[in-house]
Amino acid sequence: AHGLRKKILEVESFAARDKSIFEAHPELSFRAMAGSPLQWGKKTWNGFHERVHLLEKEGIVIPDMLAEACSKAGLDDVLDAAAAAWTAGRLARKKGKSTPETPSQKWKGRPIAIWY
Repeated sequence: AHGLRKKILEVESFAARDKSIFEAHPELSFRAMAGSPLQWGKKTWNGFHERVHLLEKEGIVIPDMLAEACSKAGLDDVLDAAAAAWTAGRLARKKGKSTPETPSQKWKGRPIAIWY
């Protein structure tokens, strides 16, 4: 988290003014897609394929050729971005869920929760 501090603070300034910004967590999204905890870690070969399969079941196909994207980010980061897109789609359709299910705390008027 320390390495992401600068980016988190940057997004935080936007989120304070824009109610359409939500916090998502890819592993929570993948768990929701699977309906249970995943079997393998995201940096393993099996974990990569497990996540690709879950995304494909949801209609999100990762192109075979991602040379440019993968030169700037790891394969797991690409899959995490796809999982965040899945969550964004659910939120847009008013089908998103959060943890906690009913946020009781707020920060600057926004519920403190992670969405999936």
